[in-house]
Amino acid sequence: MYKIFASIFATILISALLVPVVRQLAFRVGAVDKPNARRVNKKTMPTMGGLAIFIAFNFTNFVLLHGQYPMRMMIALFIAQCIVLITGIIDDIYELKPFQKLIGLTTAALVVYYVAHIRMTTLTIPFAGTVKLGLLSLPITLIWILAVTNAINLIDGLDGLATGIAIIALTTSALTGYFFLNVTNTFISLMIATLVAALIGFLPYNFHPATIYLGDTGSLFIGFMISVFALFGLKNATFISIIIPVIILGVPITDTVFAIIRRALNKKPIMKPDKHHLHHRLMQMGLSHRQTVLVIYGIALIFSFISLLYPISNIFGSLLLTIATLLGLEIFVELIGLVGGNHQPLLNLIKRIVLKSSEHKNGKE
Repeated sequence: MYKIFASIFATILISALLVPVVRQLAFRVGAVDKPNARRVNKKTMPTMGGLAIFIAFNFTNFVLLHGQYPMRMMIALFIAQCIVLITGIIDDIYELKPFQKLIGLTTAALVVYYVAHIRMTTLTIPFAGTVKLGLLSLPITLIWILAVTNAINLIDGLDGLATGIAIIALTTSALTGYFFLNVTNTFISLMIATLVAALIGFLPYNFHPATIYLGDTGSLFIGFMISVFALFGLKNATFISIIIPVIILGVPITDTVFAIIRRALNKKPIMKPDKHHLHHRLMQMGLSHRQTVLVIYGIALIFSFISLLYPISNIFGSLLLTIATLLGLEIFVELIGLVGGNHQPLLNLIKRIVLKSSEHKNGKE
């Protein structure tokens, strides 16, 4: 146990020491983020910060803690990580087109499925029983990996935002997996803790005012690893095992889903970027850069606390909790105008109910 704690602490130090080196490397190879209409940075910033996280994470797993993991699976997973990392580095330097990034991520996901053998195989539906996914196993696994990876990538819009959210989500995942979900592979929680440590070492450089960005190198790598970690609990998927990671990732998933809805309603290409994401809307409401990040951290913590209620609830309690969470989320989204100022169906419904109730009460008097 001492060796594990020492290795986790060493991961933080390794990550922190590597960041200045990666920062200089980013400038040399041209992995920089220049100011433009969509960016919040006012000066050219080095990206590719995820390289420091990747090196620290894998150094600890393969050198300091190598005896803790099944090495065949780790090597396969490492190959997939490298594919994602290379895709991110190329994008940070040359800016890939969306379909080019998709090819890289899909290739990595196929390695996870066929070589590492990490996949969804069955699905237990409440009141219906267990269903073997069969041929659907591959597309469902790929969709999960690509969706989560891109959700983390999209939320990376402010200093320290994606890094902090990932720390909160991964820590919650480690706790729920180890203490509540009875995941037989306890080494998964150790891997998650190692990645959290690497992110903690990086965060001081990335928090506002940042001196380096994650870049796609980091956001794609982090999102990819989060999706893969979740798959260990989703191998034999149940309502609870599916809903918990979805709730834990509530912030990036919400931002992604409502971005798709917003662009569809406005008849704009789904892949076309805009400045109406969650962090943009909060800043447009008057919050500072740092305040916006802290508020979103707070929202991520709320989602994490909600996720911890699922393992101790029965199926009916879980369904009610999900409905209440969705209703609360919709009201919040409409209040801040995440979809658009004119799109407020639930608030308008509540308003009509209140007005009718008031009219009925006045009529009786």
